[in-house]
Amino acid sequence: MSELSLEDLTDFVVQAKAATYIGEGPRSLSYRLASCDLQYHSGPFSYLDSYFGGSDFIGQEVVYYDSKPVWAMNYYGRILDPDQMDQAQAGEILRKALSALYEEGRFLGGYQYSAGDITYIDLNDGDISQFSGREWMLRGETKVYELQYHGGLVKD
Repeated sequence: MSELSLEDLTDFVVQAKAATYIGEGPRSLSYRLASCDLQYHSGPFSYLDSYFGGSDFIGQEVVYYDSKPVWAMNYYGRILDPDQMDQAQAGEILRKALSALYEEGRFLGGYQYSAGDITYIDLNDGDISQFSGREWMLRGETKVYELQYHGGLVKD
């Protein structure tokens, strides 16, 4: 197995995230009953995002390098005010906001995006090796969506 750099891992995670949920990539065969699974492969890297739910959802992303798990992230998100935002609206804003973030070549770090009366905010601590954070959306002054996440390197 060749040496894995954090820069190469970051680049791959950004590519994989952009190509799967955000890029509306095809769903793969579910590995767990009733899960929605998305995969991406490039060179020695493989990525699996597996989640459950819709307006309230939970999931995990795993990156494999030479078929060995090397990085993972867990997340839980939910719509807080279904009268002001539904699952489709949240997904549309997420795709726009995160596409713009990924175009910067990153997926961590303070970030804010606005579309109409919706503001998306993402704040976190750490780097790709160990991190935690949360993202949320405001419609005006009202928080209508939130997600918490954490992850980092996986080692033997």
